[in-house]
Amino acid sequence: MNIGAEFNQRSAEYEVLSPWADADPVPLRGIAPRPADLAGKKIGLYSNRKRAARLTLDALERELLAQFPTAQTSWYECTTVNMPEMLTEGKAKFVAWVGSVDAVVLSVAD
Repeated sequence: MNIGAEFNQRSAEYEVLSPWADADPVPLRGIAPRPADLAGKKIGLYSNRKRAARLTLDALERELLAQFPTAQTSWYECTTVNMPEMLTEGKAKFVAWVGSVDAVVLSVAD
């Protein structure tokens, strides 16, 4: 018996269900407005210090600076893994860093 031939002759139906619930009627909004352009901006690169976070942000930084040569980057690594930085002893340093950048890219790469 040729299994491949038999499989091609079969027809199957699948019901695909979405894992998402109904959409929230409240529109999403960011914490702060996004910059219209990244040229000349200082972009914060936040690493959660997990395995691939630095690698991901390194690659992103290369692409970002290639597309926006006048942009600058500023790095921040979290004080404690798996804890919001605002709840650590690094809070003051973090708040100062956030205030010094125009936008932030966060990498939570495992």
